[in-house]
Amino acid sequence: MSEAATCTAIEAVWRIESARLIGGLVRMVHDVSLAEDLAQEALIMALERWPESGIPENPGAWLMTTARNRGIDQLRRRQMLEREHQAMESDASGRLPRLPDLEAAIDEDVGDDVLRLVLIACHPVLSTEARVALTLRLLGGLTTEEIARAFLVPEPTIAQRIVRAKRTLAEAKVPFEVPRGDELSARLPSVLEVVYLIFNEGYASTRGDDWVRIELCEDALRLGRILAELLPGEAEVHGLAALMEFQSSRLRARVGPTGEPILLFDQDRSRWDQLLIHRGLAALERAEALARPLGPYTLQAAIASCHARARSVDTTDWKKIVALYDGLVEVTGSPVVELNRAVAVSMAFGPAQGLELVDALVEEPALRAYHLLPSVRGELLEKLGRTNEARAEYERAASLAQNSRERELLLGRARACGPKVEA
Repeated sequence: MSEAATCTAIEAVWRIESARLIGGLVRMVHDVSLAEDLAQEALIMALERWPESGIPENPGAWLMTTARNRGIDQLRRRQMLEREHQAMESDASGRLPRLPDLEAAIDEDVGDDVLRLVLIACHPVLSTEARVALTLRLLGGLTTEEIARAFLVPEPTIAQRIVRAKRTLAEAKVPFEVPRGDELSARLPSVLEVVYLIFNEGYASTRGDDWVRIELCEDALRLGRILAELLPGEAEVHGLAALMEFQSSRLRARVGPTGEPILLFDQDRSRWDQLLIHRGLAALERAEALARPLGPYTLQAAIASCHARARSVDTTDWKKIVALYDGLVEVTGSPVVELNRAVAVSMAFGPAQGLELVDALVEEPALRAYHLLPSVRGELLEKLGRTNEARAEYERAASLAQNSRERELLLGRARACGPKVEA
């Protein structure tokens, strides 16, 4: 294998193994920063040695052994310094575990390692932006540069978020145990929010020149599947997994040959991935069997399943979608959900009824800078033949959109309304 091919293989191994590796090291050393440093040192050694020696039969075990040995060496040096300063017993500032604890931890059950790391990276003590960055770093195996590029944020900004997040976790003395029962259920919303935020940024990028970033969707979907395996009894975990499976099934149909957006109503449904749809249906069935009442992710997945089952827009069960949105509005109280419900109402009962609901949201503070409000209103006005008003709404939506592809789409729809007709 060539050196370039070996490096590519190492990158693939890192994406697969990094979460388990760092999670295992966190269990041993009880320090997120040290765990990541040890994992990175093991990766560097792999990049140095594997091009000559070849990739080991079990690369994950090689990385873990290498990182663990480096950790033991560091702890030995640290303990020697502590003894020299006669401060080992009096140090109550959250120092690293003593060497025997680390050696004993090597043989412990590792089933919770990744779950522990997820819960730490998504801890509510961190800001949403910090949780997203740390999750992609520790669980997605992404470099700081890759995270910055994905979210169109300067690399130093992402680096600072990650450093501050680790510092915050240390200062808050976040425990390194996996909570159980009600405590675990209380922590899950923070985790699911982060995973879905990552997915949504890939599914419909809020800014930049790309409408879809498939790699972010793939990272989030992989995390969702891992969570579903680790937490088989949690309905909303399966609900989120189902939702991302359904939405991922449309990714190939969401963009045209030159990267232009293709909206749901215009997509070629023969390009939807049937394997992902079947996975979504199976995950939704598990979620619905566990949940009473249905949670927000399961409700959204149920809505997505209506689209996945329909052969066309016209054969979609829009009345069922409206009923599901009724439940989702009740659960979330979100104005964005109410806007989406208005679209479903327009499809089930006509654009006039949909427009009435949209007009009631125009003064909603949370939606004043939300470009999809004028976009939806423009579409309903256009269907009602009020093209002058529709054009103005599309133009306003374009002025609010931060994604250049979406902006072009909206301006194109404004032009399609024809020249302004004077009253």
